[in-house]
Amino acid sequence: MEGIPILMGKYSVTMDLWPQQDELFNRIHPFYRHLREGRFTTTRCNGCGHVAFPPRVVCPECLGDDLAWVDLPTEGTVEIFTEEVVGVPLGFEPAPLFHALITLGDYRMFVRLINVEPGSLREGDTVRLAVFDVPAEPADVGREQVEFPRVFYAFEPAAGA
Repeated sequence: MEGIPILMGKYSVTMDLWPQQDELFNRIHPFYRHLREGRFTTTRCNGCGHVAFPPRVVCPECLGDDLAWVDLPTEGTVEIFTEEVVGVPLGFEPAPLFHALITLGDYRMFVRLINVEPGSLREGDTVRLAVFDVPAEPADVGREQVEFPRVFYAFEPAAGA
C-alpha cells in the first residue's frame, strides 16, 4: 500500500477494501466471474421468487437455499447523487467521490460512480456498469502463496449521454 511506510511491501487484510473472490473462499464467487464477463448478476430464490442484491447464499425472505443467478440491467438512470470533495476515505482517492441512487429496470440501488467530471452529473443521466481490476489477493494455499486476481464494479456515465 502506498503512503503508509510501515505497510510497504506487506499485505494487510484489515485494510483490504475488496472482498475475497475465489471459490476457495467465497460462496458467491460466480458474481465476480460474471463481472469479468461484463454481466451484472444477483440471486433469485427458486422457492419464493425474491430477488436480493447483493447476491445471497440464503434467501432473506423464506430462508431457502435454492437460488439461481439472474442478470440485472447494466444501464440505469441516476435518481439522486452525492459528490464528496472533502474527507474521501483512504483507498478512494483522488477526490471527488461520487455515489448515486440509480434505477436499473425494476431495481433501485446505491452505487459508486467513477469517471465522472466534477459538476457534470445530473439527475436523470444514464449510467452503465464499469468493471475494473483491483489489487490481487495473496493467500496461502497448501504450502504456496498464490495471488488471486480480483475485479469490482461501479457505474459510469454512459457514452453520449
